[in-house]
Amino acid sequence: MRFIFLICFTALSFMNCASQEEVKSITTIELKSLLEKKEIQLLDVRSPQEIKQGFIKTAKFANYFDDDFLEQASKKIDKSKVVYLYCRSGNRSGKSAKILQENGYNVYNVLGGYNQWKKEN
Repeated sequence: MRFIFLICFTALSFMNCASQEEVKSITTIELKSLLEKKEIQLLDVRSPQEIKQGFIKTAKFANYFDDDFLEQASKKIDKSKVVYLYCRSGNRSGKSAKILQENGYNVYNVLGGYNQWKKEN
């Protein structure tokens, strides 16, 4: 009985790991290059107060801290296209990317976020 439990536990552990895909990422330099070449879906997940301090042109906005973040983001982005997310430093956008990815979106987290963007542009 103990052996069967061990096999089941091990199998479930592997299935759980396989279902948790890593979030893809992109640097701000790569993002700038993409923005220069074509129109992309760019989602800023910072708060309205942060956005007042500046944002990347063409970005759409959905505050990660809002209770209806997923609903708001879904209204602003096309699920059939790649979405690039950024926040202040890359932490919230990484969490946002996981939420969207779990709901069928193809997402990239912008490493370093808006802080890094400002340093380079």
